[in-house]
Order: sequence, then structure tokens, then C-alpha cells
Amino acid sequence: MLKKLWDNLEEYILVYSMMFSVALVFIQVIMRYVFSNSLSWSEELARYLFLWQIWLGASYAVKEHRHLRIEVVQDLIKTRKGKVCFELFAMLLWLGFSLFMVYEGGTLTKLLLQRGQVSPAMRIPMAYAYASVPVGCALMSARLCAEIAKNIRSVFGENGGASRWR
Repeated sequence: MLKKLWDNLEEYILVYSMMFSVALVFIQVIMRYVFSNSLSWSEELARYLFLWQIWLGASYAVKEHRHLRIEVVQDLIKTRKGKVCFELFAMLLWLGFSLFMVYEGGTLTKLLLQRGQVSPAMRIPMAYAYASVPVGCALMSARLCAEIAKNIRSVFGENGGASRWR
């Protein structure tokens, strides 16, 4: 059960939040053009949901190996082991940046909580919107650690498989 949740966490959240966002925007359009009375909070909520979708989507893209890549340097490396080692290096840099974003995003989120800044329409703490950065990057870091472990096993011959990052 937990493995299934971990394997599909971002996907579940992204699908349901996208369905909710589409319904919310649809209701807003109906309210505005049919009833001439718009909801003051719907656009703001859709914007904050979109922020969460972006950062959770970045984590999901790590799991699915869908991030953009520039492979010029990697194509110059001839051996499979060299390519995997280069991938490890790139993923370690990426992990370092992701952990930096977790730390800095967490710092900013705590600062916003302390200052009590709230959103204009819904009056919810802005920290809820900004928390998408450290949460999404923490999930991305966890996914990167799993990929790094797979590549290390690949280098040392365990499972005998090549890196899934091509």
C-alpha cells in the first residue's frame, strides 16, 4: 500500500488538483458571464494550486525521466560506465541545487509565517503558497536519491543494468 502511494504520490495529487482547478475555473467563468457576479477567491486559489502543480510536477518529471537534457558532453563519452559516472555527477549537482531550494524555500516559508502575510482575496497565509517550493524540491530530492542509488548499483554491476537516464 505504501509502495503504491510512494510510486504514484505526485501523479495522484497532480491529477486531482488539475481536475479541481479546471472545475474551479469553469465555475468562475459561469459565474462571471452567466450570473455577472464573479467569485473573488477562485482565481487566487487556481493560481496557488498551479504553483503546487509546478513543483510537484518537477518531482514527477524526475521519476519519469522527463526533464529537459543537454547531452552534448555525455555523447562525447564512449563507455557505458563513463556515461553513468557522468550522470551521477550531473544528478549530484542537481541534488545539491534541489536541497538548496528546500533550505531556502523553507527559510522563506518560515519568514512568511512569522510575518503573518496573507493573500488578498482568501486571507490565507502566503506561506501555504510558498511552501510548494520546499515540499516539491524535497520530493524531487528523494526521487533523485533513488535514481542516484540505481546508477551507483549500475556502475558496480549490481543488477547488471544500465542507467535509466539515456
